[in-house]
Amino acid sequence: MRYKLKKYIGQRLCFSATVEKFGEKTAFKGAPIPTLLLKDIRIKDQKEILSDHLWFTKGKSWKNVSEGDTVEFFARVSTYEKGYKGYRDDVFDAPIRKDFRLERPSKVKIIN
Repeated sequence: MRYKLKKYIGQRLCFSATVEKFGEKTAFKGAPIPTLLLKDIRIKDQKEILSDHLWFTKGKSWKNVSEGDTVEFFARVSTYEKGYKGYRDDVFDAPIRKDFRLERPSKVKIIN
């Protein structure tokens, strides 16, 4: 569903979303990296949902949020490549393709 972000590539906009849950991803070395899942991402004051979910690394901007909070934040829309980029020939279920994301979130506000 992130294809709706395509028309906003390169723009920095104000988004609103709901914090679904917290998690963590493995790091190359050291402790796991904390993450958070946002759902129903939309541009502030608009009804159209641009993405059903997005994962973010939980940095200092997100320290006061908790599950169920509705938040506003500024972020830039960009693209990235997703899929398997290794050398194994037996991996067919993850082809490389372009997807859309929000990067550099800032000015996070809880609006419950």
